[in-house]
Amino acid sequence: MRAPLSWVREYAELPAGVTGRALAAELIAAGLEVETVEQAGADITGPLVVGEVLSFEDLTEFKKPIRYCRVDVGKANGTGEPQNIICGATNFAAGDHVVVILPGGVLPGGFEIGARKTYGRVSEGMICSVTELGIGDAHSGILVLPPDTPVGADAIELLGLRDDVLDIAVTPDRGYALSIRGIAREAATAYGVPFKDPAHVDLPPKRGSSGARPLNGGGRGLEDGGEAYPASIADATACDRFVLREVRGFDPDAQTPLWMRVRLHRAGMRPVSLAVDITNYLMLELGQPLHAFDRGKLTGPIVVRRAAPGEKLETLDHVMRTLDPEDILITDESGPISMAGTMGGLATEIDERSSDMVIEAAHFDDIGTARMSRRHRLHSEASYRFERGVDRELPLYASYRAVRMLAELGGAEVMPGVTHAEAPVEPVTVTIAAGHPDKVAGVTYGRDVVVRRLEQVGCTVEGDDVLTVTPPSWRPDLTDPNDLAEEVIRLEGYENIPARPPRPIKGKGLTVRQRLRRRVGRALAGAGYVEALAFPFVAEKDWDALHLPADDPRRRTLRLANPMSEEEPLLRTTLLPGLLKVLALNVGRGFGDTALYELGVVFRPHPDAPERAPRLAVDRGPTADELAALQAALPDQPHRVAVVLSGEREPSGWWGGGRPALWADAIEAARTVAREVGVELTVKADQHAPWHPGRCAALYAGDTLVGHAGELHPRVTKAYGVPSRSCAMELELRRLGDPATVRAPHVSSYPVATQDVALIVDDAVPAAEVEAALREGAGELLEAIRLFDVYTGEQVGEGRKSLAYTLRFRAPDRTLTAEETSRARAGAVASASERTGAVPRGA
Repeated sequence: MRAPLSWVREYAELPAGVTGRALAAELIAAGLEVETVEQAGADITGPLVVGEVLSFEDLTEFKKPIRYCRVDVGKANGTGEPQNIICGATNFAAGDHVVVILPGGVLPGGFEIGARKTYGRVSEGMICSVTELGIGDAHSGILVLPPDTPVGADAIELLGLRDDVLDIAVTPDRGYALSIRGIAREAATAYGVPFKDPAHVDLPPKRGSSGARPLNGGGRGLEDGGEAYPASIADATACDRFVLREVRGFDPDAQTPLWMRVRLHRAGMRPVSLAVDITNYLMLELGQPLHAFDRGKLTGPIVVRRAAPGEKLETLDHVMRTLDPEDILITDESGPISMAGTMGGLATEIDERSSDMVIEAAHFDDIGTARMSRRHRLHSEASYRFERGVDRELPLYASYRAVRMLAELGGAEVMPGVTHAEAPVEPVTVTIAAGHPDKVAGVTYGRDVVVRRLEQVGCTVEGDDVLTVTPPSWRPDLTDPNDLAEEVIRLEGYENIPARPPRPIKGKGLTVRQRLRRRVGRALAGAGYVEALAFPFVAEKDWDALHLPADDPRRRTLRLANPMSEEEPLLRTTLLPGLLKVLALNVGRGFGDTALYELGVVFRPHPDAPERAPRLAVDRGPTADELAALQAALPDQPHRVAVVLSGEREPSGWWGGGRPALWADAIEAARTVAREVGVELTVKADQHAPWHPGRCAALYAGDTLVGHAGELHPRVTKAYGVPSRSCAMELELRRLGDPATVRAPHVSSYPVATQDVALIVDDAVPAAEVEAALREGAGELLEAIRLFDVYTGEQVGEGRKSLAYTLRFRAPDRTLTAEETSRARAGAVASASERTGAVPRGA
């Protein structure tokens, strides 16, 4: 919502020295989000004056029309002599009053004006258009002022060219702030000055009554003259108040006054025509959307109802829309003529010949309007307000102001009477303890302060220790005691709430699992990985990009009802898509040597879970059965850790060549994670998408499969645009078991004994199996084992390979003898021979 300060001042008696920035600070303190304050016209300098065109000469020797004008600017030029000015516009005549900037003046954007020779003549200034003055976007020519505008007057003050404009981001619960009326009320409260309600107008009294209807009065039919155009409400859930008024004899050629065009432009709306501009102007000022129908295009009585199956409507944007049975419509005998609170129909729009009009103002259901605008992807200024709640009492007053302005500015005749269809609505009352705001804020306000602040908001307050509060009609968001407490707190000032750090509860802190996740993150970071935080949203195409089989359980996902993006509406079942997209982004930015990790949850729906979670009541706590049903609908959400690698794992340099990231690095990342739990992983060959069938390892903790690691399939790397031979690992933390208690290892002071062994096995035998057999056979004296060489060639035979290991032996209490070391080595070799068919090389 863009609010010019001059417009706000019209209804809030702000002190003279208050600037836009000062008002913004007060509104921010009161809870409104003022994003920017634009100082419109701040860079304009004079002399900028009103001039009268005395005469002009058409210069015909140029390709476009050029006029050489003599303009009277009074005493503004210091001599009183007319100015000679070149002008390229032709929409004026001799005797017209225009805006002239004289040499030395500066227009918006730093455009400085001087006397210069152009088109063979000397131009002593410029005649201005609204675009050049920064008060409009019209390109039809220069601005022509009313004939009674005094010549020589300062146009900066006359036209209000300088103004501060506040741009406010209105949150959904503060729909009243989508109007000058609401912002002025907040400004008046902030400065403690009187507020003049622009909606407070005297309606025509009923014949025989003593006065006009009060703004928040009840009843109907209080105005003289009976009904205007006939109308009724067929569905009270869609609309609870519908008002129509009529005007006749409107002058279609009547022009929107300049002051209104300037305000509309400042507020971010484009002037269209007088009738449309009046409805837009009042919507901005009051917050009540209005719509004008051409009376001659209406057929029979108007009815507000829901759409019937198969109905269609061509809206003002020339789009034929197929309507939904939940859509709220304004109809006549011809069918739908408007999507209520969103956009009118093309068939009944007012045009350049419309003289008889029906003005509509209503109160439509906020939820129904919001769903309709989203369903049709049709968002308008009207729907934006109805979605956030419009004052139900405004239609009578806003419509009356509209017809009066049509009469005053457009020569229309206001027809007597008003059509007022209404469905009764019970007033909302809230019971609140007088000390409730004190408890919420931790500040002692007292009853008097609470009552005063609630009355400033517009509430009616009754009671002593327990208050019965009736919120005003323009605040439909005030429905419970906490809403009222927030109003007291924000008006008293959030900055006045003392800052007290929370007291830590003895014995509380991070859980074992939380500490484990932190340790895992630190360990991976220490190993050279960088943490990435990807969005937990994926698309169906991600499963195809990962080449998951059709029956893969990872394809069973949860779809979000209101996703951030329709392109990614699903919750992830694996961390890899997000990491691969981050990797692709880094590679695209020139970081090809990348190692990333992520710790996060995945969402794995239960096979027998319901499609939708139950919706719990908000006026009571859930029952045990409701909690059980909700728990059954929730997906399993295990924590996982994943890494992706590409490029060089060890960089090249003057010391020599580097080493590319390999499948072994992905497996080592898994071992790094497992060490933080105190678990030794077993690695076995496997085939599992999205990894390369021949370079994929299954990771086991005992007999439990915890994850996979290896090199990604070439088709997967191509689908995500990452380098070929990229590697990845993913495992589930909870499958590793509970973290073991960290104990300092015993370091023996006795020397180590080293033995090497080379074994020949079949190519199909994994090195991990050979290592496990050696470890089992070596016994308790084995301290460490390391594979240091793999050889294939003629010396070992086709289909065979040689694996060379270093075995380190050490005893905790003595120096090992050569016989003990040899026995342990022999036991290791015998175990490997028995389990894997290994043969000692050279035997």
